[in-house]
Amino acid sequence: MPLVVQKYGGTSVADPERINAVADHIARTRRHGSDVVVVVSAMGKTTDDLIRLASDINDVPPGREMDMLITAGERIAMSALAMAVTAKGVPAASFTGSQAGIISDTVHTKAKILEVRGDRLRQALAEGKVPIVGGAQGVSTGNDVTFLGRGGSDTTAVALAAALGADECEIYTDVTGVFTADPRLVPGARRLAKVSFEEMLEMCASGCPKPEMRSVEFARNHHVPLHVRSSFTWEPGTWVKEEDPSMEQAIISAVVHDTGEAKVTVTHVPDHPGIAARLFRSLADEHVNVDMIVQNVSLDGTTDISFTVPVADLVVGMEVCRAHAAEIGAADVLADSDIAKVSLIGAGMKTHPGIAATMFETLASEGVNIDMISTSPIRISCVVKADKVEQAVQALHDAFKLAG
Repeated sequence: MPLVVQKYGGTSVADPERINAVADHIARTRRHGSDVVVVVSAMGKTTDDLIRLASDINDVPPGREMDMLITAGERIAMSALAMAVTAKGVPAASFTGSQAGIISDTVHTKAKILEVRGDRLRQALAEGKVPIVGGAQGVSTGNDVTFLGRGGSDTTAVALAAALGADECEIYTDVTGVFTADPRLVPGARRLAKVSFEEMLEMCASGCPKPEMRSVEFARNHHVPLHVRSSFTWEPGTWVKEEDPSMEQAIISAVVHDTGEAKVTVTHVPDHPGIAARLFRSLADEHVNVDMIVQNVSLDGTTDISFTVPVADLVVGMEVCRAHAAEIGAADVLADSDIAKVSLIGAGMKTHPGIAATMFETLASEGVNIDMISTSPIRISCVVKADKVEQAVQALHDAFKLAG
């Protein structure tokens, strides 16, 4: 019997009506002849409410206790959904991440999965039940409850699909798939029928919110087909699969933007071997995720180093840089949170020259100044002022004729 892993986000199970709609779909999938394993996020804004509760109690809550608190949201959702599925005549059983055998490292609030021992889920399936697993959680090698971070339910679902040998993993959310641009910015944006893992990874890294980037990495590494679709319409969405070498790729698949980054500049850094290594090692040790990096040409033996980080990591990133500025001989550390990143993604650009030129010409014609540039074989990213990003996305979407 085919095995499908279905993940439902917070909006999909926001209230009893939505929970019953999801339960109907799970029961329908079973009637159509597939075994189902379900992963569920916390209901609605529960996670935000729990984080707010913690901040009202303690300005710097201990990571271990934060994980215990936040993962309570998924436990509520999984048990409620198990009750609803059982009421539809399909036996179901809820499991915490620990009970499902998800073993993580010991980093609290954003742990990583090390191993999946799915014995209890396999037993439940053999007994004809639908296992319903609380997403974004596991148990550490130190036997503590851990939270996998925001979006971690996607990673839970893919990890379980890989461990259980599922035929596919469906990621249900409140949108109908992956689009050529954010439909809120570009009304003519078109839903993509399929994208490659490589394109999807670049899109996630450049600001596409769904699916979560770690889940796509896991799916690519373990060859798990993903289907991103809506739990509100149930219509077919976007498949994320291996690139088909027999098919010619679209030159550009999407224009993606990200307003959640900030720029840090360390000025007048001595241009000596090992200086940058020391700086970025210190950032890595504090779990600050660095994205784009630009180092200016050396003048008078010094250089400026600029890089982008998630806004959530800006305070820690600035503290690390300021702590090391004197040590490495830098003059100052500056921050700019008034930026955004706009990116072109497309596997076809590898074999089509002139994509960068067209992008830069389009932005210039719109009066959008480029602050930083970063590229890969299938991506070109530019940092621009935050108030120009909507204009930039719309212009690039039109320039590359991505509308449906």
